[in-house]
Amino acid sequence: MFDLKPLCLLIVLNPLGAALVIGLFGKLIGRRASHWLAIIAVGVSCCLSLQALKQFMWDGAEAVNFVLYQWGNSGSYHFEIGFLIDRLSSWMMVVVSFVSWMVHIYTVGYMQVDSGYQRFFSYIALFTFGMLMLVMSNNFLQLFFGWEMVGLMSYLLIGFWFQKETAIVANLKAFIVNRVGDFGFILGIAAILYGFGTLDYRMVFDQVEGVVASNANLFFTGTTSTPLITFICLALFMGAMGKSAQIPLHVWLPDSMEGPTPISALIHAATMVTAGVFMLARLSPLFEYSETALTVVLIIGSLTCLLMGLVGIVQNDIKRIIAYSTLSQLGYMMTAMGVSAYPVGIFHLTTHAFFKALLFLGAGSVILALHHEQDIWKMGNLKKYMPVTYITMLVGSLALIGFPLFSGFYSKDLIIEAVGLSTLPAAQFAYPIVLGSVYITALYTFRLFFVVFHTQERMESKLISHLQESPAVIWVPLVLLAIPSFVAGGILLDPLFQNFFKNSIVIHANHSVFNILQAEHQGALQMALEGFKSSSFWLGMSGILTAWFCYVQSPAFAADMQRKFSLLYRILKDKFGFDTFNQWAIIAGVRGAGWFCWKVSDDWLIDGIGVNGTAKSINRISYMLRKIQSGYLYHYAFVMIVGFLALLVWLMLTE
Repeated sequence: MFDLKPLCLLIVLNPLGAALVIGLFGKLIGRRASHWLAIIAVGVSCCLSLQALKQFMWDGAEAVNFVLYQWGNSGSYHFEIGFLIDRLSSWMMVVVSFVSWMVHIYTVGYMQVDSGYQRFFSYIALFTFGMLMLVMSNNFLQLFFGWEMVGLMSYLLIGFWFQKETAIVANLKAFIVNRVGDFGFILGIAAILYGFGTLDYRMVFDQVEGVVASNANLFFTGTTSTPLITFICLALFMGAMGKSAQIPLHVWLPDSMEGPTPISALIHAATMVTAGVFMLARLSPLFEYSETALTVVLIIGSLTCLLMGLVGIVQNDIKRIIAYSTLSQLGYMMTAMGVSAYPVGIFHLTTHAFFKALLFLGAGSVILALHHEQDIWKMGNLKKYMPVTYITMLVGSLALIGFPLFSGFYSKDLIIEAVGLSTLPAAQFAYPIVLGSVYITALYTFRLFFVVFHTQERMESKLISHLQESPAVIWVPLVLLAIPSFVAGGILLDPLFQNFFKNSIVIHANHSVFNILQAEHQGALQMALEGFKSSSFWLGMSGILTAWFCYVQSPAFAADMQRKFSLLYRILKDKFGFDTFNQWAIIAGVRGAGWFCWKVSDDWLIDGIGVNGTAKSINRISYMLRKIQSGYLYHYAFVMIVGFLALLVWLMLTE
């Protein structure tokens, strides 16, 4: 058995070292050395992460919590870099490093002619380092460091093609929206320090029961207060809403498609957007003490699941359809967290990482073959030209809709069942939403699949003559991702229900949803067989049939429905007005406030009355005094006489 302390240091420092070397000396060492350095570094991290997971899964290893070094002091508080390696973090380390590794390999083929080749590899390696720091941290301040690191790298990668104005707008949008969520996140961290006197996970978790028992409150006014734990959880969830793109802070994620396809896969599959889901699982000892916070998580998650799936139905950009799919699936994960089924939420995070990375990289294979065309209505019948991409995309699509035996089936059906079993009042609202979203998921997924691979060819004739399967450096990662997209769910299901996350995730007895699922578990094969009789299966099949009828069998029917329901279509095309509201209410309001501060506060008050006004007043007074200083003796004598007479009058009146 390996010592986990040096192991975890190697895992996190490998991508950092590669990023620094490539970033500083990439031009010197060249393209080939740069990509090999990044691929080997992340590959080693992946292998070591698998070794750490193996030790927890089969060797009975105990969690390791240690401080690497102390970098600052403030009063009695010590700022530290430390690591917590337990079952939850080792699981996440494997997911992050494996998907990142596949993306690194894929990038060699996708970005081979790009002038920023070395810069891109430096960025994605640093992105991987930031995510590993996030999941391996043992304190809230280091969590925040990793949180901001992936936020910074997403900003740089979304705007990687900075010559495009749309890319600059998209990365600024991602940065600003995440600042809104991060404001709540840092407030939550400050409240933890205020209430617990420490930011160390274990110390906070050990104290939480006592803090709740003491009825600790935060007072906003003399009479208005809220329980400290509830405030902390809601503030932290605000941060999760930004990173994991929950409504209304979801608007940045679809626009992140402006970055190269490999970073779309990295952001959407296993890194940035899953950070919020991981954070809620890690902080389950806090969230379990606030049903108010859990209810908010449940409602926001279920609404995101439904509304973003509906928007995905009317998108025509192949990457945006998959992006809205990510939003909807993140809603499923958050819904699981809201009903205290944390292990199930992490399970869906894991399966989703594989099949969503597969779908994005498959879309990238299509885009590359069509010379960067992304409109699905300018594609068609690609199964004839790209058989490997076709088969792997089919595997990813079936996993996404939750077809029995595929990995997404196990995790998604468990979430739906968990919501149905929950005793939270909001679960009655959420259950029909997450169940109905199965139909919507199948509809937009197979709309994309049928239009791109099965309908008539709509490409330009000069493209058709050169169409062929992508090179091996692109399709090999697709195959490697397709394997876990098919089998990972069934393989990981048994460890999930054998309390793999014990001591890492806390679930209270009155939130017993996962315990019920555990008691009913009869094995992966039995669950899949039962799945063919479930309502979610038939809803999924209905969605596939609807997509086939509307876009393959009778395209005129879809166009007719679009005309008949034009109002609903416009609402969906407008994405429920979230961007419009932000543009006309928030952005216009901020710009209006800025104009007011400029014209009234700065221009009129400070400059007009203060700075310039003072100068003008002195100038006027000086002008008047200058008139008195004429230089004529009789003028001065006259003033002296007038002054003397005024003094005499004043003395007479005051007697």
